[in-house]
Amino acid sequence: MTTMARRTTTATDPARPASNGPVRGAVRPEPEPERPDGAGAAVRAASGAAVGAASGAGEIRRQELATFLRSRRERITPEQVQLPRGRRRRTPGLRREEVAQLSAVGVTWYTWLEQARDIQVSEQVLDALARTLLLDSSERAHLFQLAGAVDPTPAAQCPVITPALRRILAQLEPVPACIQNSRYDILAYNRTYARLMMRDLDAVPPADRNCVLLAYTNAEWRASIVLLDETTRLMAAKLRASMAGHLGEPAWKTLLKRLRTESAEFRENWDRYEVAATRGKTKKFVNPYVGLVTLDHTDLWLAPDLGARMVAYPAHDEESRQRLERLHAIALEAGTEAGAESASEAGTGAGTESRPVWVA
Repeated sequence: MTTMARRTTTATDPARPASNGPVRGAVRPEPEPERPDGAGAAVRAASGAAVGAASGAGEIRRQELATFLRSRRERITPEQVQLPRGRRRRTPGLRREEVAQLSAVGVTWYTWLEQARDIQVSEQVLDALARTLLLDSSERAHLFQLAGAVDPTPAAQCPVITPALRRILAQLEPVPACIQNSRYDILAYNRTYARLMMRDLDAVPPADRNCVLLAYTNAEWRASIVLLDETTRLMAAKLRASMAGHLGEPAWKTLLKRLRTESAEFRENWDRYEVAATRGKTKKFVNPYVGLVTLDHTDLWLAPDLGARMVAYPAHDEESRQRLERLHAIALEAGTEAGAESASEAGTGAGTESRPVWVA
């Protein structure tokens, strides 16, 4: 009897589990189900192959990016970027440290980029490199594609610019008109607008066609604005108000960094932390072709979120209306001459693509 009681106690005492068995109350892990015909190994192999393929594709892209950057660097002379050549220059084109300095990036970091190292590169840095290396629109797009990044500057063709809107711009002539986004990028414009604040807006690279940037950094654009100080201060305040809904977006950060880098006047106005709403007003411009014109700035919004808008400048008085008509005639004549020149070059075998009347 004593022996039987002792055995019963031993068997039911939770404080003394059997040394070779599982603890009572523990949950056993479910065994992994067997995959038929080695399917588990096949899945693991496929996963590894996908990772390897992605890694290989990334390596190829980095190599292509490195080669592309090196080729663009070597084709630029120091004189093209206002650098002295020096007597002992052996490197064709620019040196790596010169590209790094002009782009405001570290020399070691840029060297790693040309060595196809696996490093992260921001849109702002790519934008700076594109401008330092004097890339055209096709080369710039290629650079961002190789880097796997989205170009923050306005694209050559913006979805909001429909053929109907282009026709409206043309039919508004001789009233100067353009389409801008909330960042003040000029996406499209008619002939008269192209010559309203400078001799030819077509000559400005698409990446530089931004009203705020032009007002702060382009001498010809600035010379056309009457009451320049008041205008530039107001534009900084309007840009700050617009940026509130786009904080952290690469395109906005790139524009802000460029403005702060290239214009001390903008830095001073930006640091005032002033904000202003977009509204119509009467403006005066000293046009390089017809002289002083007084115009009414009018915004026609294309979306309810105050994003893209059509900006038109109807004449404020009769004299300005006549001068706009003269300016439109000058623009038409210039367009005709450009078309004839392109046709002549095509006929002699030196064909060049004809320049569009208004583009984005």
